[in-house]
Amino acid sequence: MDPTDAWYFKTYMDAGEYGFGLQSMPLVPLNDCPRNAYYMDGVFTAADGKPFVQSNMVCVFESYAGDIGWRHAESSAITGMDIREVRPKVTLVVRMAASVANYDYIVDWEFQTDGLIRIKVGLSGILMVKGTPFESMNDVNKEDNLYGTLLSENVIGVIHDHYITFHLDMDVDGSDNSFAKVHIERQETSPGESPRRSYLKASRDVAKTEKDAQIKLKLYDPSEFHVFNPNKKTRVGNPVGYKVVPGGTAASLLDVDDPPQRRGAFTNNQIWVTPYNRSEQWAGGLFVYQSQGEDTLAVWSERDRAIENKDIVLWYTLGFHHVPSQEDFPVMPTVSSSFDLKPVNFFESNPILRIPPNLEKDLPVCKADASS
Repeated sequence: MDPTDAWYFKTYMDAGEYGFGLQSMPLVPLNDCPRNAYYMDGVFTAADGKPFVQSNMVCVFESYAGDIGWRHAESSAITGMDIREVRPKVTLVVRMAASVANYDYIVDWEFQTDGLIRIKVGLSGILMVKGTPFESMNDVNKEDNLYGTLLSENVIGVIHDHYITFHLDMDVDGSDNSFAKVHIERQETSPGESPRRSYLKASRDVAKTEKDAQIKLKLYDPSEFHVFNPNKKTRVGNPVGYKVVPGGTAASLLDVDDPPQRRGAFTNNQIWVTPYNRSEQWAGGLFVYQSQGEDTLAVWSERDRAIENKDIVLWYTLGFHHVPSQEDFPVMPTVSSSFDLKPVNFFESNPILRIPPNLEKDLPVCKADASS
């Protein structure tokens, strides 16, 4: 985000220009992944077209983080029943890491036993920094624009963003799906109707075409975003589906006609829905190097194609604003954000209701080899 001659062109498209998969790195046992992890090879294509294999490119492990799957307790003094039922949460994690020049990205797909899928991205590595004559903020005049933060003597970390767009071919209980925006809004009660003055109502709007499904997230205008199969119903008549649950994210603040924003126009919205098209797999287009923004997700979506009860793709963009701080230098502690794909009427009831609780005999016990 430095517009000066020495920096303005540094607007990297890590996946399209470098290859997010090609830049993935072998994972370090016990440090990238825990002791119980299983490692998988990766097969890559060399410059001459021949395949080659690298070990430890993906790890898979069960995570026991001490989280609770579900619980309920009742007091015998109140209900006459002494009930304490709790079940632990266990998550299957699939992890890879890519080192794209200076930055490292850790991507986790977390599969929970209740059907929830959490996609988490962690950022680490080395900041892109620039030199400066300033050794202290006491040397900086008010009119000097650093375009970032003085991290150390003669070193500035430039303000920047990161955006990771996920292509999610949902296929919820079949290939023909629809997308609905479930808008949560306040309703006023009529005079004399209730002691309450207001309540919440959920209104469901099914998107007919692509433009209906271009979503900018708004904290004070909340909605849920459902991908559902209109042809499959639960026993009480709800369509089976999954919903996108955004976590902490960021939206681009650049001018829409700024060259990097034209190339990265997929960040104009946080959610898009398009009909499945085999040639539309990468949000930045097929040829990112010389792109002027003529072949991006934003261009495809302007066709406003039909998406109701079709084979559709949901695109979600996870964003980070990064104002560097001294703690980020010289190597940055990992910063993470995520979003969820959560079942919504996909199951007939709580799918983990009958999982057994943990007992003492089920858990490993660590003991010292010898006393001192």
